[in-house]
Amino acid sequence: MLTTDGPEAQDQLFESPHTPDVPKNLARATLRLQFSPTYVIVGVYRLFTDPLLYAPAWDKCKHGTRRGAIVGALWAAFTFNIQRKFIELFLANSPRVTGLSNNTVFGFKVPFSLPTYAAVLFLGSQITYILGFFLYRNIRIARERAWAQTMTSRGKGPDFWQPYVEEWETPPVVAGDTKLEKFVKKWLGEKVGLFAVKRILLLPFNFYPFVGMVISAWFKALGTAHNLHRQYFESKKMTEKEIAVFMEERKWEYRIFGFTAALLEGLPIIGLVFTISNRVGAAMWAHDLEKRQHFVASKMNTNKRVE
Repeated sequence: MLTTDGPEAQDQLFESPHTPDVPKNLARATLRLQFSPTYVIVGVYRLFTDPLLYAPAWDKCKHGTRRGAIVGALWAAFTFNIQRKFIELFLANSPRVTGLSNNTVFGFKVPFSLPTYAAVLFLGSQITYILGFFLYRNIRIARERAWAQTMTSRGKGPDFWQPYVEEWETPPVVAGDTKLEKFVKKWLGEKVGLFAVKRILLLPFNFYPFVGMVISAWFKALGTAHNLHRQYFESKKMTEKEIAVFMEERKWEYRIFGFTAALLEGLPIIGLVFTISNRVGAAMWAHDLEKRQHFVASKMNTNKRVE
């Protein structure tokens, strides 16, 4: 019987009693499914090597990227020294508030100038927002289209997606939303509320060099993974309960995939590129998951005919 007690539980999925043998056409997909972060790498590779993917994405974003890069470069040239001086005068001299000083982070010595690091970090975030402002509409379209373009490059159409099939003999019981989540969704709206709460909770970690990015990505992991597979769930017309059970059965795969994707998307400037490549990787993961669904469905149908 399958459980959800840890990463090893997902390995048992491929040894399920109703799917004892994996066919050759699923062998490579099975290996990839056992380590979901590989799809993030696959997404980057395909985006930069497949003309069906990078050409339309660049055509949609090139004008906004050029305008944003010019404005961002001018902003950096005129404000870097000012921002660095501001950090030296106010932040670095207030360690009780931020934990920063000229050569320490929360009491630990670092091999670089903290004001310079903080200025570069803040400036990188600002340039990212500037680029995002000029790219807002077009990069959103590029992300949405990346899914369909990936499927087209794989030669798959709408008929590839079949109704959801439960793969576990005993599906896990999924708990509902917590009281805090229900309150946030009710009064602020699901997307806006949760986004605001995460921003507030994660704000203190922004002052930790490098470590802050890792902590932030871990907290965003499941939400990022769910969002990246939104089109997969829609294509299969899955209910909220089916989605919750499906993700719970693969919670470690989704968490690790989402962590890796969120970590790359959180990088200043180049993270915008990863917001597209991660959609490609998520589509490739969905492709293998769907092949697995087809295999399970065919085995179930065969067993029913035998009975």
